[in-house]
Amino acid sequence: MAKFEQKLTDLLRPAVEQTGKELLGIEYISAGRNSILRLFIDHVDGINVDDCAEVSRQVGAMLDVEDPISSEYSLEVSSPGVDRPLFSHAHYQAVIGETINIKLSMPLNGRRKFKGELIAVTEQELTMVVDGIDYAILLSNIDKGNLVAKFD
Repeated sequence: MAKFEQKLTDLLRPAVEQTGKELLGIEYISAGRNSILRLFIDHVDGINVDDCAEVSRQVGAMLDVEDPISSEYSLEVSSPGVDRPLFSHAHYQAVIGETINIKLSMPLNGRRKFKGELIAVTEQELTMVVDGIDYAILLSNIDKGNLVAKFD
C-alpha cells in the first residue's frame, strides 16, 4: 500500500469503526478533477446501501475537517463484493487455497500480473501457483490484489 493511502487509512479507520463497520482498505485514484477516494467496508452481517451512506457521512465530515487531499475528488464507499480486494497480510492469509489476481509494482520474471492459487503466506511474502509454476512474491511488491469470484 502506498504511503499516502496508508496515511488515509490510519486517519479514516476510527471514523469507520464508529459506525460499527470494518475498514478493509482504501484506493486513491489520482486523476485531476476526476480523482476518486474509494473505501471498502465490511461487517459480519454484510453491507447494504444504508451502511455505505452512513460511513460516507461519517468519513466525509472527517475529511472536511482534516482536509488531507488538497485537490478535488469523489468519495465512494463500497462493500468488498465477490471479487474482494486484498489489502493486508491478514486478508491474504484468509484466502489461502483460493484463486487470486495480483498486480505488482515492480515486474517479477518480466511480468506484473499474476492469476493463480494462493498456497502460502508468510510475514514477508506469498506463494502462488500460476500456470503450474510456484512464484514467491513479496507482499511489499503487490500494488493491487483481489480474490477471484467463484460461481459454481
